[in-house]
Parts: sequence; C-alpha cells; structure tokens
Amino acid sequence: MLKRVFVAPDPGRLRLRSAARAVVGVGLAVAVCAAVGHSLVGAVVGGVAALLALFTVADTTVRGQMVSTALLPLVGFPVLAAAAMLHDYPLVRDTAFLAMVGIGVYARRWGPRGNALGIFAFMSFFEAQFLRTVPEQLPELYAATALALLACSFVRFGLWCYERRTPPPAVPALPGGKGFARATTRQALQATAAGAFALVAGQLLSHERWYWAVGAMWWIFVNTASRGETVVRSFRRMLGTLLGIPAGLLIAVPLHGALAPTAVLIAVCVFSIFYASPVSYTWNMLAVTLMVGLLYGLLGVLDPGLLALRLAETGVGALSAVLAVLVVLPVTTHATTDAWVQRALRCVHHCTAEAAARIAGTESADPGPLVAELEVLLRRVRLSLSPLVHPLAPMRARKGRARQVLALLDDCAREVRGLASIAADPEASHDARLTAACQRVEAAVEALTTPQQPREFTAATTAAVPHPAALEPALAHLHGLERALAELAAPLRSSPRSPLADA
Repeated sequence: MLKRVFVAPDPGRLRLRSAARAVVGVGLAVAVCAAVGHSLVGAVVGGVAALLALFTVADTTVRGQMVSTALLPLVGFPVLAAAAMLHDYPLVRDTAFLAMVGIGVYARRWGPRGNALGIFAFMSFFEAQFLRTVPEQLPELYAATALALLACSFVRFGLWCYERRTPPPAVPALPGGKGFARATTRQALQATAAGAFALVAGQLLSHERWYWAVGAMWWIFVNTASRGETVVRSFRRMLGTLLGIPAGLLIAVPLHGALAPTAVLIAVCVFSIFYASPVSYTWNMLAVTLMVGLLYGLLGVLDPGLLALRLAETGVGALSAVLAVLVVLPVTTHATTDAWVQRALRCVHHCTAEAAARIAGTESADPGPLVAELEVLLRRVRLSLSPLVHPLAPMRARKGRARQVLALLDDCAREVRGLASIAADPEASHDARLTAACQRVEAAVEALTTPQQPREFTAATTAAVPHPAALEPALAHLHGLERALAELAAPLRSSPRSPLADA
C-alpha cells in the first residue's frame, strides 16, 4: 500500500501540487474562520467545506472550476437548513437523508459539476448529523462556509493556480451517453437501497452515531461502476478504517484535543488524503479515520469506545453496499473494462503521435497533458480490474490475464513518459525511422481496438520489432511500446468465451 502511494507515477507532480495546495487552502480557510471569531464548530465546518471544494470540484477548465465552487453553497445551504430542522422528526429526517443519497449519486450524470454538487449536498446533510446542528447555528455556519470557500478559492484560483499552465486531465466518465445515464440511475437506486439498510442497521448499533454507516456506504459508491469494483472498494474502506483505529488510539486519544499538535496532524492527514486518493483508497481511508479522530478530540468527545463504534458502523455501511450491488440491478464489469482498456490504448496512440510531432518540429504539439490523461485512464483501468487482481479473487486464470494486461499497460505508460521527456528536449531531431515506428504503433492500437481484427497482424508486428539496445532513445521507447502492444493481444483477444472481467 505504501509502495503504491509513493512510487506511483505523478506526471507534472500534479498529485503533489494538489496535496500541498489543499493543506494551504484548508489551513487558510480555518485561519480566516478563527480570525473573524467563529466558534470551533464554525471553524470545523469551514475547514470541511474547503476540503470538499478542493477535493470534489474537478472541471477541466479553471473557469468551470470557479463556477462549480460558486454553486456549492446554493445546494449546500438549503440541505444544511433542512437537516438542522429535522432532528426532532426522525422518520422525516431519515426519508430526507435517503432522498439525498439517491439524488447525490444520480447527479453524476451531469459530469464533474454534478458529481461535486451531489457530494457537497450529501455531506451538508451528513455534517448536520455529525455536529448536531440546530437552526440557531445556521447563520454562523453559513458565514463560515462562505468565508472558507472564498479563502480556498483565493488559494486555488489566485495564489496557486497551476492549472492555468498545466490543464488537469479530464476526469473520465463511463463510456456511452445513454449507457452512462442508465448507469447513474442504476447506481442511484442501489445507493438508496443500501442507504436504507445502513440507516436501519446503523441505528440499531447507535442512536447517536448511526450516520457513519450511511456515510461509509455512500462514499463506497463514489467512482465505482460495477459490483466487483464496489465489493473491492468496500473491503478497502474497511481495511483503511481498521488500520486507522489503532492510529487514532495511539495518536488522537493521548492528545486530548491539544490544539497545536492536533492542527499539525490534521494538516498531515489532509495532505495524505489528496496525495494518496488517486492510487490507494486504503491509505486514503486510514488518513480520513485518523483525521476524524483528531476532530472528535478537538470537540472533546473522543474516547476508544467511539473509535470502536466507528469501525462497527463502517462495517455496516460496507456490508450494505455489497448487498445492494449483488441484489439490486447487478451489472458485470466486462463491457466497462473493455471500454476503459480501449480508451487507454487510444490515448497511448495520441500521446505517441503528439510526441512524434513535437520531435519533428511542431512547436504547438505537447504530449504532456495527454500523458497525464493516460495516467488517469490507467487508474480507472486498475479500478475496473481490481476485483480480478485482488488477493482473494478465486479465478486464477482471469487473475493472471488481468495482471498481465495491467503490467503491459504500465509498460506502455512508461515508454510514453520516456518518449514525452525526449520530446521536451529542444535538441531532439526528426528521424524517418521515428515516423515509421509511430505508424506501427498506430496500427498496433487499431489491431487491439478494432473488433474482428485478424490476429496474424500482431504476430507479424512482434516479428518485425528489432532489439532496441543500439537504437536512439526515442526509437528505443517506440519499439518498447510496439512490443508491449503486441504482447497485449494475447490476454485481450484470447478465450473469447471467458471475458477478462466478469465480476
């Protein structure tokens, strides 16, 4: 887990920049709330609002990010008010919470903005349960949220807006327009059913902290598209929470809410959440669990029993998510996995073509953004294949094929990154062999992504690949890329009756 976090590729240092900026943005938001005299609860609300804004707003343009951030209070404030006024009406409160669960998931059909607004709305209702918000507190919490969003926006769009020079890669959505719409509808129904189970079972465990079960269930559905992905994410959430509980016992409990060390450790947790989230959900949950313990310590309610209860509620939420995806409109991952692999392969070709154009002298060509997009797509491929490569997966043959696909796609990404770094060298020169190699890469991608493509082409390509030892660096990367693409044909095209992913 730690190795995956710290050695995972980070093109353009985007993960590092995002994590560092999150610490600055959340820190400034909390400092501003404290400076204007808000209570500890107000400062916590402001910090959470800033964290959510920085974490969830993922539009592909800076202007789009600014619009989405400005829209967050429009959905969050009414939800927070409704949740604050429904504490004394449990049945109505629970019904409204379940409606928010379904709406929050359904909103993903409107892309990154819908996803961000849905998450913020859900978390506003959750936050009201977490802090036991009452209507009298609403003016302060509204002001704290607004100040926090302004502070983190100042950091994100003014002080440290690295996206203006390095646009972020587009967050990939499920392939297909109508297919995506159907998928979000299915997920919304699954999440609502899971939420009902989690809410009832969570209340049986605790009348005060039942909302943790609903929150754990809901976050499991984020970024999943199949039953296999949801099952694996449930396992990783439980594992991360299980690892985070001892950390809370050893770190958060002894602090007794001491302000200075708690603030420093929360900053470390924020950094870890942003830095690890794209590559390790387990590590992400460990950081979240420790941060929650630290926040409870600040609020003066932390004890070992509370951490144990959080673990139990998380287990209930994970179980409810698993049951829902297995029973309510279950969908296998084969078609989705195949679509993600094809998108990754086509991105490999686009990266290669852009790098070759840059080496040939086209100054406007820039493979950098495409390399970053490829990393995002590969993370999505890994998520889609995670049910098969999990240590507990029972199907050994498919596990071996899935691991081979992931290894070869990682090889492709490594060669593409090397080629892009050469393209960035102003002294790199064009070579006719480079054009020929790029054309072979394009043909290899077409062979892998076009249905009914003859397999003989791949064999011929493999035989035509020369040994790269004596070649120039760019050609060496291209021939390594050819070889990886040729070897991908076996796991992707073999055993048509046994799909690569059927979980």
